[in-house]
Amino acid sequence: MTANDTKVSNAGAPSHAARMWDQANWSHIETEVKRLQMRIAKAVREGRWCKAKVLQRLLTRSHSGKMLAVKRVTENRGKRTPGGRQDMVIPVGQMERNAIATSSRLSCDAAATCLHSQE
Repeated sequence: MTANDTKVSNAGAPSHAARMWDQANWSHIETEVKRLQMRIAKAVREGRWCKAKVLQRLLTRSHSGKMLAVKRVTENRGKRTPGGRQDMVIPVGQMERNAIATSSRLSCDAAATCLHSQE
């Protein structure tokens, strides 16, 4: 029997990612992302391109930004519209767990440098 032949059961304790997804404080996450988006817009309005770039980097690498992005992609707002393929259905929660696990393994560059030239 190979590793591909084994089946994963739902028995046992839920994984950390599953518990984290179920217990997430979505109102806090949405508020934090909205606050960062407002700061980015303000920096762009003021012409502070360096600051905007650093804030964009912070948003894309933040845990809240990743969680909200995964939620927006995985929730199905158009579930009543025709044309959906029922054979492509992914089990509830599986996509979220996979996306969170993948995003936490991505490397993070701690130093956000500004490459904007001062002429």
